Amino acid sequence: MGWQMRSRQENGGVMKFTVTHLAAIAVACSAVPAAATGAVAATKNATKDATQPPPRPITAASANGSHDLNGVWARYPAPWPTYSADFDDVPPPDLGPDLVEPYAKQWKEQRIKRRQALAAGTPLLDPSTLCLPEGMPTVMQAIYPIQILQTPGQITVLAELFMQTRRIYMDAEMPPVDDLAPSYYGFSSGHWEGDTLVVKTRGVKTDVQFFEIPHSEAMEITERYQLADGGKKLYLDISIEDPVYLRTPYQFRWVYERTPGYRIPEYVCDNLHDVINSDGTVDLKTE
Repeated sequence: MGWQMRSRQENGGVMKFTVTHLAAIAVACSAVPAAATGAVAATKNATKDATQPPPRPITAASANGSHDLNGVWARYPAPWPTYSADFDDVPPPDLGPDLVEPYAKQWKEQRIKRRQALAAGTPLLDPSTLCLPEGMPTVMQAIYPIQILQTPGQITVLAELFMQTRRIYMDAEMPPVDDLAPSYYGFSSGHWEGDTLVVKTRGVKTDVQFFEIPHSEAMEITERYQLADGGKKLYLDISIEDPVYLRTPYQFRWVYERTPGYRIPEYVCDNLHDVINSDGTVDLKTE
């Protein structure tokens, strides 16, 4: 799923969303104020247009071959221009995937339906409303910061949102697709190619979708991580391949900025205020 920020209006005891962040996420958890504060602090200087990605790092700009990804990272530039009430829907990277028909038409129609519902103040239900994990590759979108921990044989990604955990097994043999139990994050195997960490992921459940893009069990996600600016920035180039749904690989880039001193707070869905309507839209209880 994608990400959207929210502003609210009182409406007879129920708040109607004019703009929403994952349709209901910011109010789904009691820890949101701390998380939102942290996200602001982590991205307050990132005001560039997020639709204009920075150039790729070059060898001379890398961290001298460093493999140290440890630390807390926030998206850079921020996925939205400013923290204000006039946020717009965060679009899919690079305007979306190159899907085969009839899926391309269906996906575009669903995007229009979701935008119209958002504009009407009645956002559509999505997995975040139910406090479900984001899965891959959405967890790496890092609307709220992520923490990377490197230990022998494993790289662990800890997301602030829902306190998600993703494991990347280093130099591990990729099991055949038929041997993988479908899961939110799939099975990830990583290795270093010089100063680039290459990670391949398979086995993501077909109902775990990124911006509602359909995929098959054969989907493979390839990530390439490279440090830049003396280790202060981290570049992630993603390529998603799927022989069933995609005509060409869906490729895009996210950039992160190291945020020393930031401590990821607890973020648990234990104080729900969402009202799920029979038509699949979402309201917010204010009583």
